[in-house]
Amino acid sequence: MTEFKNFIGGKWVAAQSGKTFESHNPANGELVGILPLSDASDAADAVEQAATAYDKWRKYPAPKRAELIYRVSEILRARKQEMGELLTREMGKVLPEALGDVQEAIDMAMYMAGEGRRLNGLLVPSELPSKWAMAVRDPLGVVAAITPWNFPIAIPAWKMFPALVCGNTVVWKPASDTPVLAERMIQIYEEAGFPPGVVNLVTGPGGAVGDAFIAHPKVRLVTFTGSTDVGRDVSMQAAKYLKRVSLEMGGKNAIIVLDDADIDLAIEGILWSAFGTTGQRCTACSRVIAQQGIKSELLDKLAARAAKLRLGDGLLATTDVGPVINKKAVEKIHEYTEIAKREGAIVLVGGEPATDGDLAKGSFYKPTIFDNVLPNMRVAQEEIFGPALSVIKAGSIEDAIQINNSTNFGLSTSVYTSNVNKAFEAMRDVTTGLLYINAGTIGSEVQLPFGGTRGTGNGHREGGGPVVLDTFTEWKTIYVDYSGRLQRAQIDTDALAQKL
Repeated sequence: MTEFKNFIGGKWVAAQSGKTFESHNPANGELVGILPLSDASDAADAVEQAATAYDKWRKYPAPKRAELIYRVSEILRARKQEMGELLTREMGKVLPEALGDVQEAIDMAMYMAGEGRRLNGLLVPSELPSKWAMAVRDPLGVVAAITPWNFPIAIPAWKMFPALVCGNTVVWKPASDTPVLAERMIQIYEEAGFPPGVVNLVTGPGGAVGDAFIAHPKVRLVTFTGSTDVGRDVSMQAAKYLKRVSLEMGGKNAIIVLDDADIDLAIEGILWSAFGTTGQRCTACSRVIAQQGIKSELLDKLAARAAKLRLGDGLLATTDVGPVINKKAVEKIHEYTEIAKREGAIVLVGGEPATDGDLAKGSFYKPTIFDNVLPNMRVAQEEIFGPALSVIKAGSIEDAIQINNSTNFGLSTSVYTSNVNKAFEAMRDVTTGLLYINAGTIGSEVQLPFGGTRGTGNGHREGGGPVVLDTFTEWKTIYVDYSGRLQRAQIDTDALAQKL
């Protein structure tokens, strides 16, 4: 099956315009699917269906909502290999990473299914006798999820499972580079038994579908993952309508390697963090901040290892690094290589597109390492989103932390050291939302919050942990007075007694 439709109100429907677009494998250009090229009218239909379904869905007991989410996890687990292979074909990451993407969605489904029997509120004593005081979570309504291509199964799971278990309905616009994966996921939701209108899918460009979701008066929350520039536009558009917005955006993540670090362990972490997913993670390591005593040896070993990484189709067992998402991405990465050279950086490894043999059919860029990088250079400050790594020298841990914190992003940092005191100094002073000690910058777990500071987001957290529920609910405070008489709260009772 290569032709797909939108899923609106429990029905599979074509775009009202009748137009379509294609999704292609970035490794070789093969056609993966033909999708509806939707517009604002399709988006509006999806929101209306979600709004209609909301009143009944919010009254559905949370443990029963959770059971449906758990069914999704079971179906997804049974199809993990199939979904992983499709993910590699459409997005490009190597198969072990693709299977990990699917597993993260399974984990998130299981975690959020558990929340269906908890959804904790607050129960506190009242200041007055015979009075009950508590706070409970209420769903928001219709949630619009706008998701990226680099984690096309895991990131929608981060957003949609907590939204659904809390009693919201969802309209989903996936990235136009990975829409077939979204179609397959929606088929699983349908098979799991979600009522019509609770989950809706509309494929098409962000400028048409995404903007329509943001502007629609019945959408209460927009949850977006993508670039900082687009996220800023989403925030400004939504502000006009006083909508709640959850943003997860860019990163310029660093691995700090101190002189006392296990150098071989650090190299493994750097290679995985910088070139895993071909550098196309918001948590990817794009900077190594090496203390001056270890920098030379670290760089020699790192460059030698990076030069041996094998590029190719992610379905091949011989492949270490897959393609980037499309030809435009190749061009952007190479533009940064030229910028780096103009600014005085030295290309140690890579620095050009890979076009040998079968690689010419796809979108490949050689793993690249820049030396002689200064903290204020563009390649040390701007997100490249590809297999490009800048190496910066630091004199001390204080210097390294200052360099790390001096970007417009604040998502993930890693510190390699064998000194526990220095580890705790980093834990105190690093200002990113994620921090790893003696591990790479990637590898979040669903039971803990995921998100960053500064230009990486707007303060919300997703990816897991109980705090994610705050994004998808509103607090309702309830007082029950069973005293049988008027009790005046927040009043000076002594003064009142004298007056009477």
